[in-house]
Amino acid sequence: MSTPDVIVQVALDVPLRRLFDYLPPLDQPTPLLRGMRVKVPFGRQTLVGIILGQKDHSELPKDKLKPISEVCDLEPIFPSSLCDFIEKTAQYYHHPVGEVAFSGAPLAIRLGKTKKTTNSKALLAPPSPSIEIKANSAQQKAIEAILETQSTFAPFLLEGITGSGKTEVYLQVVDALLKRDQQALILVPEISLTPQTYERFNARFGAKVALFHSRMTPKERYDVWMQIRHQQVSVVIGTRSAIFLPFMQLGIIIIDEEHDPSFKQQEGFRYSARDIGVLRAKMASCPIVLGSATPSFETLVNAQTGKYQHLTLPMRATSASLPKVTMLDVRHNKLEAGLSSALLSRIEKSLQQNQQVLLFINRRGFAPSFMCYDCGWLAKCTRCDARLTYHHKKQLLICHHCLQQRKMMTSCPDCEHKELHPVGQGTEKLESFLKEYFPTLNIARIDSDVTSKKGELESLLQKAQNNEAPLLIGTQILAKGHHFPHLGLVAIVDADGGLFSVDFRSVERMAQLIIQVAGRAGRVHEAGEVIIQTFHPEHPLLQPILHQDYAKLSQILLQERKASLLPPFSHLALIRAQGPKPELAQDLLSQVQATLAQVQKGEVSILGPVPAPMAKRQGQFRYQLLIQASERKALHQILSYSTVILENSKLAKKVRWSLDVDPIEMF
Repeated sequence: MSTPDVIVQVALDVPLRRLFDYLPPLDQPTPLLRGMRVKVPFGRQTLVGIILGQKDHSELPKDKLKPISEVCDLEPIFPSSLCDFIEKTAQYYHHPVGEVAFSGAPLAIRLGKTKKTTNSKALLAPPSPSIEIKANSAQQKAIEAILETQSTFAPFLLEGITGSGKTEVYLQVVDALLKRDQQALILVPEISLTPQTYERFNARFGAKVALFHSRMTPKERYDVWMQIRHQQVSVVIGTRSAIFLPFMQLGIIIIDEEHDPSFKQQEGFRYSARDIGVLRAKMASCPIVLGSATPSFETLVNAQTGKYQHLTLPMRATSASLPKVTMLDVRHNKLEAGLSSALLSRIEKSLQQNQQVLLFINRRGFAPSFMCYDCGWLAKCTRCDARLTYHHKKQLLICHHCLQQRKMMTSCPDCEHKELHPVGQGTEKLESFLKEYFPTLNIARIDSDVTSKKGELESLLQKAQNNEAPLLIGTQILAKGHHFPHLGLVAIVDADGGLFSVDFRSVERMAQLIIQVAGRAGRVHEAGEVIIQTFHPEHPLLQPILHQDYAKLSQILLQERKASLLPPFSHLALIRAQGPKPELAQDLLSQVQATLAQVQKGEVSILGPVPAPMAKRQGQFRYQLLIQASERKALHQILSYSTVILENSKLAKKVRWSLDVDPIEMF
């Protein structure tokens, strides 16, 4: 029971890196427990917070402390284990603990409301007929290894080629854990992957399975939160925010396609669900399985050094062989909408054999630029250092960074020449050309431009899986774990984009993307075929991709990373600042750099400040300061100094700044 002498420590959803002290409410008959929500006065507002602790004194005089206005819960809605996880995560990312606590919470939780939960049919479907599949020897070995570590922290890398049956391993492990009354969390990188994953788990476990992602309604998300809290649901299929659900008996965490950059939040609280998934498993004393055909280099090194157990699935689960991969040299070739005549001929042949074809190009829109051939003018965004992308159907020029739109112009604004031309190609241009080339063929384009409305993506994917669209055109949405049983030919329209990027991770990403999308071909009975169009067929890094030798490619690139002291052989943090004038952001980071230089040790390097690779975005001028350390402890020590400097700087009130620990995007 709380007493008037107790000081209650409350986490609030505000950008301040501390807890706030309050007195207990004047009339409080029930104990104030860690994890309960409360409403408190904060300036002129009333905010909802979470009790994270109690103490017997405060730095503020007692007469300056205000009492809690209202207690929202009769029992903690955030279990103590989740509170521990939230505090550790906030500490690692040097982020305000209140923002971390509420980052994955449904709206009703954040507002302090308590609603009656329902077993929504959309979330808790009745059991489907279960299909038992006998595991092959490699799968069985993986299953046994994971189950041997029950109730203990054990990280696994499950590396299996595309189509090797990783999901069946997940299913059989989860089945065994559910019989012990434990809960399971399966994270996937994209919302588009939740339906098919849910379908597989629902077929095996029925009403024990629920979904959790941002496209669900606030009520659906709240229902799942409470059902997890009260152990009415045993399995959750979710995207990254599901890592913050209030599990009471967490028995395993599975992160599928663990290499995918979508597991890293890129705005606000910049956390990696994969990395803190390992932390949560450790705190819950349960195994975590990181599954991928193309593991991230960080995970690979952890497996190579023995921090993770390395399990492999080297063969496809079906009788189908890996697809045949060929390189198509398009130098000195005339291309139509980015397609060579040889590739068009191969597409026609596959379609005549009733094989489905997928054309992969990781660029949406009609053309990435619009140009005047007379004077060289290019359509550029006025708010970003970026070109406008031409969208033919909408007849608009759109910036893919700030979403600025401009109507198509009839003449060049510089020289007034009457003809302007699209340059390059995107999915829309490819679709337009192929509809003329194959006028009677049903073609499906799948990218974020055509899947923005609820249900559209699921509808298109179902159409593709049923072979209702023999020709598919898509971006990386289609590269992530989808199963297209009729797909015979995959063509990579442009494989060269990642070879010459300034980002040191670009080749790793390109290889992962190509191997993943190639793995969509020939997954059921017949071996598929993959054709890679390139202007650089002799490039040494394309050869391992040609032979689907990800291990060799990763070995080459990891040697380069080690020689250059780049992750995973060092640790990075990026401090970004942006403002309406370039000198504001630069001056703030210069102030941080100068102060940190006084406490900097030999194992830490501070680089910058320099303009961001895209120096202007959404009308803001952007600078960044890169901090690199050989040891993680040294990095976090200097980051602790940096947040104190930033929070106390007068310049920081004039610009927006953020701290990104373990950044995966340098832009």
